[in-house]
Amino acid sequence: MSKSDASLKTADLCDIHEEHLQVCTPGFRHYGGKRAFHGPITTLKCFEDNSRVREQLELPGEGRVLLVDGGGSLRCALLGDVLAQKAVDNGWSGVVVHGCIRDAAEIGGMSLGVMALATNPRKSVKKGAGEVGVEVSFSGVGFRPDEWLYADEDGIVVLPHQAG
Repeated sequence: MSKSDASLKTADLCDIHEEHLQVCTPGFRHYGGKRAFHGPITTLKCFEDNSRVREQLELPGEGRVLLVDGGGSLRCALLGDVLAQKAVDNGWSGVVVHGCIRDAAEIGGMSLGVMALATNPRKSVKKGAGEVGVEVSFSGVGFRPDEWLYADEDGIVVLPHQAG
């Protein structure tokens, strides 16, 4: 990944790195105050339990993107305004949730990239379930820790960290 790629749009990245990148199937919506964001991925797999989401967002983000594979569940939210604020405070670039968020109006005012499938006011359970740092797959893309995720108005693309 070259430093100059950090300012490129997803469409430009597709043109430059067509043979290396993966493009998510459309379906994610923007909810955060930052409409374009990027960074190395931290992966998390959980289902209707956001305990591990909280744990990760309490750590220093260092410009990373937390990629949450919530199994596409629309029954509860895995991210709300309190956790989104932790992400802002701890230096995360963004959060992508293959599932739902809540507190969309508040999150929309934060300097954080947030993309998810939908909103749901119901909170998740908190049983400590989930796996961090595992390969996950959804929306036609296999996500691996430390790959680079770029998101903007055109969608989400992922580049392996050795591309470029």
